[in-house]
Amino acid sequence: MDNHIFIIAEAGVNHNGNPDMAFQLVDAAYEAGADAVKFQIFKTENMVTQEAMKADYQKLSTSAAESQFSMLKRLELSNNVYYELLNYSNKKGIKFLSTAFDFESLDFLADRSMKPVLFQAQ
Repeated sequence: MDNHIFIIAEAGVNHNGNPDMAFQLVDAAYEAGADAVKFQIFKTENMVTQEAMKADYQKLSTSAAESQFSMLKRLELSNNVYYELLNYSNKKGIKFLSTAFDFESLDFLADRSMKPVLFQAQ
């Protein structure tokens, strides 16, 4: 019986939309001994309207004058960056996972070339 606990480092959107920081999060997860690093992928226009208001907790750490749409748009990474993160993670020896928040992003993750992103229990 395998008693290994599978540890997932939740990178989420803590890269703040900066690809270099996203790669640093992969490095940090690997160095911490995590089995996987998990990001969030979304297209802002598929999730919120331009007029969407921020939640109160979001206003505490970001400009209250900025819309939720603008805030989320700043946190997006391109699909090309996700491909690069997948390849980088594979080379480092850590699994790359991602949570999709809209159908377009889910279709991207389900694409044949991104299949390794989909979690498969061991």
